[in-house]
Amino acid sequence: MKITYYGHASLGIKVGGMNVLVDPFITANPLAAHINIETLEADYILITHAHGDHVLDVESIATRTGAVIVSNAEIAAYYANKGFTSHPMNHGGS
Repeated sequence: MKITYYGHASLGIKVGGMNVLVDPFITANPLAAHINIETLEADYILITHAHGDHVLDVESIATRTGAVIVSNAEIAAYYANKGFTSHPMNHGGS
């Protein structure tokens, strides 16, 4: 397993050939200016909550990679309604 911190609340997890991206807020983060989101791989994008500093780059990365967006039911439904593949979860769900 490899965990890469991208700044603020964003990190990447690579495990077993799978790439998981958590809360992608990169392009507007001055501390992450050296990171090109066009090079990030993602099979899944996990969103903890929908504040702008956690979801800013979700759509551009998911569009390019086809990643499944995983979040609570409301956030997952929001992205599903925009045409993205999503997986809804609830607190305590699996």
